[in-house]
Amino acid sequence: MQTKPLETTPEDIRLGILDAAEARFRTYGLNKTTMAEIARDTGMSAANLYRYFKNKQDIAAACAQRCIGTQVDLLREVVRRSGLSAADKLEACALEMLRYTWETAHDQPKINELVNHVILEHSDIVHDKARESCSLLAEVLAQGNESGEFEVADIVKTSETVYAALKMFHVPIFMSLYAHDELVLQARDVVRLLVSGLRGR
Repeated sequence: MQTKPLETTPEDIRLGILDAAEARFRTYGLNKTTMAEIARDTGMSAANLYRYFKNKQDIAAACAQRCIGTQVDLLREVVRRSGLSAADKLEACALEMLRYTWETAHDQPKINELVNHVILEHSDIVHDKARESCSLLAEVLAQGNESGEFEVADIVKTSETVYAALKMFHVPIFMSLYAHDELVLQARDVVRLLVSGLRGR
Protein backbone atom coordinates (compact mmCIF):
# COMPACT_ATOMS: atom_id res chain seq x y z
CA MET A 1 0.00 0.00 0.00
CA GLN A 2 1.45 3.33 -1.08
CA THR A 3 1.54 6.22 1.33
CA LYS A 4 0.17 9.45 -0.07
CA PRO A 5 3.02 12.02 -0.12
CA LEU A 6 2.66 15.03 2.12
CA GLU A 7 1.41 18.07 0.25
CA THR A 8 3.47 21.24 0.37
CA THR A 9 1.38 24.38 0.31
CA PRO A 10 2.51 27.71 -1.16
CA GLU A 11 2.65 29.06 2.39
CA ASP A 12 4.97 26.20 3.43
CA ILE A 13 7.23 27.07 0.50
CA ARG A 14 7.23 30.77 1.41
CA LEU A 15 8.19 29.94 5.00
CA GLY A 16 10.97 27.67 3.77
CA ILE A 17 12.31 30.48 1.60
CA LEU A 18 12.25 32.89 4.54
CA ASP A 19 14.05 30.36 6.76
CA ALA A 20 16.79 29.87 4.14
CA ALA A 21 17.10 33.59 3.45
CA GLU A 22 17.28 34.54 7.11
CA ALA A 23 20.02 31.97 7.71
CA ARG A 24 22.02 33.51 4.84
CA PHE A 25 21.38 37.08 5.98
CA ARG A 26 22.65 36.21 9.47
CA THR A 27 25.79 34.52 8.17
CA TYR A 28 26.77 36.57 5.13
CA GLY A 29 24.68 39.72 5.41
CA LEU A 30 21.96 41.07 3.16
CA ASN A 31 24.33 42.66 0.65
CA LYS A 32 26.34 39.51 -0.05
CA THR A 33 23.34 37.21 -0.35
CA THR A 34 21.93 36.52 -3.82
CA MET A 35 18.58 35.19 -4.99
CA ALA A 36 20.40 32.26 -6.62
CA GLU A 37 21.95 31.28 -3.27
CA ILE A 38 18.60 31.47 -1.49
CA ALA A 39 17.02 29.36 -4.23
CA ARG A 40 19.79 26.76 -3.97
CA ASP A 41 19.44 26.57 -0.18
CA THR A 42 15.71 26.07 -0.60
CA GLY A 43 16.16 23.38 -3.25
CA MET A 44 14.47 25.24 -6.08
CA SER A 45 15.44 27.14 -9.18
CA ALA A 46 15.93 30.89 -9.10
CA ALA A 47 13.10 31.22 -11.63
CA ASN A 48 10.75 29.39 -9.28
CA LEU A 49 11.84 31.57 -6.37
CA TYR A 50 10.63 34.64 -8.25
CA ARG A 51 7.12 33.17 -8.24
CA TYR A 52 7.00 33.82 -4.49
CA PHE A 53 9.08 36.98 -4.04
CA LYS A 54 9.84 39.66 -6.61
CA ASN A 55 13.37 40.33 -5.34
CA LYS A 56 15.80 40.00 -2.42
CA GLN A 57 14.51 43.19 -0.82
CA ASP A 58 11.00 41.73 -0.82
CA ILE A 59 12.32 38.68 1.02
CA ALA A 60 14.19 40.90 3.50
CA ALA A 61 11.00 42.83 4.27
CA ALA A 62 9.09 39.59 4.82
CA CYS A 63 11.82 38.31 7.16
CA ALA A 64 11.64 41.54 9.14
CA GLN A 65 7.85 41.41 9.36
CA ARG A 66 8.01 37.86 10.66
CA CYS A 67 10.59 38.77 13.30
CA ILE A 68 8.66 41.85 14.37
CA GLY A 69 5.44 39.86 14.49
CA THR A 70 7.08 37.42 16.89
CA GLN A 71 8.25 40.30 19.09
CA VAL A 72 4.76 41.78 19.28
CA ASP A 73 3.21 38.38 20.01
CA LEU A 74 5.63 37.84 22.90
CA LEU A 75 4.84 41.29 24.27
CA ARG A 76 1.11 40.61 23.98
CA GLU A 77 1.50 37.36 25.93
CA VAL A 78 3.18 39.21 28.80
CA VAL A 79 0.62 42.03 28.82
CA ARG A 80 -2.33 39.61 28.88
CA ARG A 81 -0.75 37.37 31.54
CA SER A 82 -2.89 37.10 34.66
CA GLY A 83 -1.68 37.40 38.23
CA LEU A 84 0.88 40.16 37.63
CA SER A 85 0.72 43.74 38.84
CA ALA A 86 1.09 46.49 36.25
CA ALA A 87 4.59 47.25 37.54
CA ASP A 88 5.58 43.60 37.24
CA LYS A 89 4.22 43.50 33.71
CA LEU A 90 6.32 46.49 32.68
CA GLU A 91 9.46 44.77 33.94
CA ALA A 92 8.45 41.50 32.29
CA CYS A 93 7.85 43.34 29.00
CA ALA A 94 11.31 44.93 29.10
CA LEU A 95 13.03 41.65 29.97
CA GLU A 96 11.11 39.64 27.37
CA MET A 97 11.96 42.14 24.63
CA LEU A 98 15.58 41.98 25.71
CA ARG A 99 15.63 38.18 25.83
CA TYR A 100 14.24 37.80 22.32
CA THR A 101 16.47 40.48 20.82
CA TRP A 102 19.56 39.07 22.52
CA GLU A 103 18.83 35.55 21.30
CA THR A 104 18.26 36.68 17.72
CA ALA A 105 20.96 39.33 17.38
CA HIS A 106 23.85 38.75 19.82
CA ASP A 107 27.12 37.82 18.09
CA GLN A 108 25.39 38.20 14.71
CA PRO A 109 26.57 41.61 13.46
CA LYS A 110 25.43 40.85 9.90
CA ILE A 111 21.82 41.08 11.06
CA ASN A 112 22.27 44.84 11.30
CA GLU A 113 22.43 45.04 7.50
CA LEU A 114 18.88 43.70 7.43
CA VAL A 115 17.81 46.07 10.20
CA ASN A 116 19.30 49.08 8.40
CA HIS A 117 17.62 48.07 5.13
CA VAL A 118 14.22 47.81 6.78
CA ILE A 119 14.63 51.17 8.53
CA LEU A 120 15.60 52.92 5.29
CA GLU A 121 13.34 51.15 2.80
CA HIS A 122 10.41 49.84 4.86
CA SER A 123 10.00 52.29 7.72
CA ASP A 124 6.27 51.53 7.70
CA ILE A 125 7.06 48.09 9.17
CA VAL A 126 8.96 49.71 12.04
CA HIS A 127 6.22 52.27 12.69
CA ASP A 128 3.54 49.56 12.66
CA LYS A 129 5.50 47.63 15.28
CA ALA A 130 5.83 50.75 17.43
CA ARG A 131 2.09 51.42 17.25
CA GLU A 132 1.20 47.86 18.22
CA SER A 133 3.73 47.84 21.05
CA CYS A 134 2.52 51.19 22.39
CA SER A 135 -1.06 49.93 22.31
CA LEU A 136 -0.07 46.93 24.43
CA LEU A 137 1.87 49.10 26.87
CA ALA A 138 -1.20 51.33 27.13
CA GLU A 139 -3.12 48.30 28.39
CA VAL A 140 -0.58 47.92 31.20
CA LEU A 141 -0.88 51.60 32.12
CA ALA A 142 -4.68 51.34 32.13
CA GLN A 143 -4.43 48.32 34.45
CA GLY A 144 -2.14 50.35 36.72
CA ASN A 145 -4.64 53.21 36.86
CA GLU A 146 -7.49 50.84 37.67
CA SER A 147 -5.57 49.09 40.44
CA GLY A 148 -4.35 52.35 41.94
CA GLU A 149 -0.70 51.55 41.20
CA PHE A 150 -0.31 54.39 38.69
CA GLU A 151 -1.62 57.91 38.18
CA VAL A 152 -1.40 58.37 34.42
CA ALA A 153 -3.38 61.26 32.97
CA ASP A 154 -2.66 60.61 29.27
CA ILE A 155 -2.32 56.88 28.74
CA VAL A 156 -1.67 57.04 24.98
CA LYS A 157 1.08 59.66 25.19
CA THR A 158 2.66 58.02 28.22
CA SER A 159 2.71 54.61 26.51
CA GLU A 160 4.74 56.18 23.70
CA THR A 161 7.20 57.61 26.23
CA VAL A 162 7.53 54.26 28.00
CA TYR A 163 8.18 52.56 24.65
CA ALA A 164 10.88 55.11 23.85
CA ALA A 165 12.51 54.54 27.25
CA LEU A 166 12.66 50.78 26.62
CA LYS A 167 13.85 51.04 23.02
CA MET A 168 17.46 50.04 23.59
CA PHE A 169 16.33 46.66 24.91
CA HIS A 170 14.76 45.63 21.60
CA VAL A 171 17.14 47.21 19.09
CA PRO A 172 19.66 44.65 17.77
CA ILE A 173 22.66 46.98 17.54
CA PHE A 174 22.80 47.40 21.33
CA MET A 175 23.15 43.65 21.82
CA SER A 176 26.80 43.78 20.74
CA LEU A 177 27.66 46.78 22.91
CA TYR A 178 26.88 45.38 26.35
CA ALA A 179 27.05 42.10 28.24
CA HIS A 180 23.70 40.39 28.75
CA ASP A 181 23.81 40.73 32.55
CA GLU A 182 24.51 44.44 32.18
CA LEU A 183 21.53 44.90 29.88
CA VAL A 184 19.28 43.04 32.31
CA LEU A 185 20.35 45.33 35.15
CA GLN A 186 19.83 48.41 32.97
CA ALA A 187 16.36 47.22 31.95
CA ARG A 188 15.35 46.71 35.56
CA ASP A 189 16.74 50.10 36.56
CA VAL A 190 14.88 51.86 33.75
CA VAL A 191 11.61 50.15 34.65
CA ARG A 192 12.11 51.03 38.32
CA LEU A 193 12.53 54.69 37.37
CA LEU A 194 9.49 54.57 35.08
CA VAL A 195 7.31 52.98 37.74
CA SER A 196 8.36 55.63 40.23
CA GLY A 197 7.21 58.35 37.82
CA LEU A 198 4.01 56.52 36.87
CA ARG A 199 3.00 56.32 40.52
CA GLY A 200 3.02 60.11 40.67
CA ARG A 201 4.40 60.22 44.18
